[in-house]
Amino acid sequence: MGCMVSSLASKFAFFPPSPPTYQLKKRDDGKLTVVSTASPIPHPDDNSLDVLLVDTKHGNKIVAFYLKNPYARLTLLYSHGNAADLGQLYDLFVQLKVNLRVNLMGYDYSGYGASTGKPSESSTYADIEAIYECLETEYGVGQEDVILYGQSVGSGPTLHLASKLPRLRGVVLHSGILSGLRVLCHVKFSFCFDIYKNINKIKKVKCPVLVIHKTMWLIGYMVTDYGKWQGSHMNPYGSKEAVIATSSFTPITYAIFANSSKKWRT
Repeated sequence: MGCMVSSLASKFAFFPPSPPTYQLKKRDDGKLTVVSTASPIPHPDDNSLDVLLVDTKHGNKIVAFYLKNPYARLTLLYSHGNAADLGQLYDLFVQLKVNLRVNLMGYDYSGYGASTGKPSESSTYADIEAIYECLETEYGVGQEDVILYGQSVGSGPTLHLASKLPRLRGVVLHSGILSGLRVLCHVKFSFCFDIYKNINKIKKVKCPVLVIHKTMWLIGYMVTDYGKWQGSHMNPYGSKEAVIATSSFTPITYAIFANSSKKWRT
């Protein structure tokens, strides 16, 4: 029964665009470039974008975009929601790179876009681990200069990695989920066969957390569920500080994020 429920939760968690909104092509010099049907991607000679194929421990090859900002001190590692791929997100990545003055690494989960394999909870964990390792080895980025950003289902791999890295600069949860079954069945307890048990993993996060969510009942729900242990923490999210925004990306949200980033830089 547990496996059936877990498989059902996984089925509802992943909706990769079909067909993908972009394709990979190899240039004459061997580097990868992108042809997209969703958003215009920079000219192949534009050096502000690196298109990468990264190997995971599951044997998949996942696509990543690394957008460089010459004024950046920090790097944003972006884990997207369940019904998008990199072709649709490129414009957003450019806005974030410019407005937040960060380098940005975005990636497609296994089975999304031009990434190989099939999406699953465990594969997304392997995906984000491989991308973070790429940031370390290829770009020399340390965890002290990384902000993890997870939207919707992306909050799962984001908190998985954040729970393992104690010196991150910060974490952003945008419309994050408590767990797969809490979204699907509105249950209030954790089950062994649940997926993305974020409500448990967030207790292990040591860095500042920014929560962006439109419906405030979810925030209240999280606070209620954490009532038993929050007395021993500085806030109910298991981190040193948390900022709650009530919408998605607006100038106000940018301002909140920018203000929080200043604290993370200290």
